[in-house]
Amino acid sequence: MPHVQQDTTSPSAAATPLTPPPAARGRLPLLDVLRGVAIIGTLMTNVWIFTGPGAEVGFLNGAAGASLHTLLDDPTPGNAAESAFRFLADGKFLSLLTVLFGVGLAIQYDSALRKGLKWPGRYDRRALFLFAEGLLHFILIFAWDVLMGYAVTAFLVARLLNRSDRFRRGVMWTAAGLHLTVIGLLTFVLAAAPEADGSGADDAIALYADGSYLDQVLFRLRNMAALRIEPVLSFGLLVFLFLLGARLHRAGAFAQNTTGRTLRTRMATWGLTIGLPLNAAVSLAGPDWFLIGRYVAAPVVAIGYIGLIGAFFDRVRHPGPLTHGLTALGRCALSGYVLQNVLCVLLAYGFGLGLATRLADTGPWWVMGLWAAVSLTLMAGAALWLRRFRQGPLETLQKRALSR
Repeated sequence: MPHVQQDTTSPSAAATPLTPPPAARGRLPLLDVLRGVAIIGTLMTNVWIFTGPGAEVGFLNGAAGASLHTLLDDPTPGNAAESAFRFLADGKFLSLLTVLFGVGLAIQYDSALRKGLKWPGRYDRRALFLFAEGLLHFILIFAWDVLMGYAVTAFLVARLLNRSDRFRRGVMWTAAGLHLTVIGLLTFVLAAAPEADGSGADDAIALYADGSYLDQVLFRLRNMAALRIEPVLSFGLLVFLFLLGARLHRAGAFAQNTTGRTLRTRMATWGLTIGLPLNAAVSLAGPDWFLIGRYVAAPVVAIGYIGLIGAFFDRVRHPGPLTHGLTALGRCALSGYVLQNVLCVLLAYGFGLGLATRLADTGPWWVMGLWAAVSLTLMAGAALWLRRFRQGPLETLQKRALSR
């Protein structure tokens, strides 16, 4: 883990301001790029859910995709490409997005302090609104929504930002310890349990291949407890990553100055040299280690990704279409996140174009092509939208609703 600049305020103080050094204040361009990368990166994982057998509930019924473990038995080009694609994405960009949400929360806290406003004050309304957006997103579009979990975590962490740095650090590492304990116990249970028999798999496949949109909505409502288990099991990780994002922001890790570049170099070095070998090891160990890979190794790699992307961004002197597209998407991150899921639902599920069924036996290449096409659409659409509007459509809706 990279060294983070410590607050000099006495630990006994009621609160340690999170305001970054003066050079880091104002809009931080790197954050928009990182948000854009996080949005298309989460799609790198979710696109296999949309296109796999049983879609949103496929892996709950024992369906598993390619991995480094399966590559040992099937070293074909298609399997190698899918394994690498999944390995580079699974859990990493979700963790990256979570860190960035913590950064955003800290920025809002800084803004409230500068304006002399009570904190969390009106932020509770924002968290409640985000939860409502996530609930609608879950019911109407996609079972593995992240917004509801973020809303609950933000409600808690917002209150921690008023506490001392020592207290926040204690909560942060306690949350990490609890998370590791939970994931370790679950991994032991899964390894000892008999292999899933795949019961219910045929029904799930039929639901997403031939079922109506209403059928799928009702299925999500009836199975909400099972489909909402991820943010419950990973709540400790969410708290840790939110607070880590706040600490990185406080240290100036996203600023375009010497301090920021130094921190990003350390993040890339430590995150990638520790995280990638660990992630490779658990992937090679087989599906019983899936939870360790996604919820322990992947967050470490995500820190490395932040540093690596930052290092590339530091070297950009004349931004091109890719940088502009990622920046635009990052400024419309909420809208982009929801829209990518809407597009994939319409393209993959049976009540839409049904590509998941039509192309089921053609290998993984079309899935990666679908990811690329949707990603380019999002970046181009965001850039065109921002030519006329200051924010994305959902961001604008949220702002107007909360300003009343």
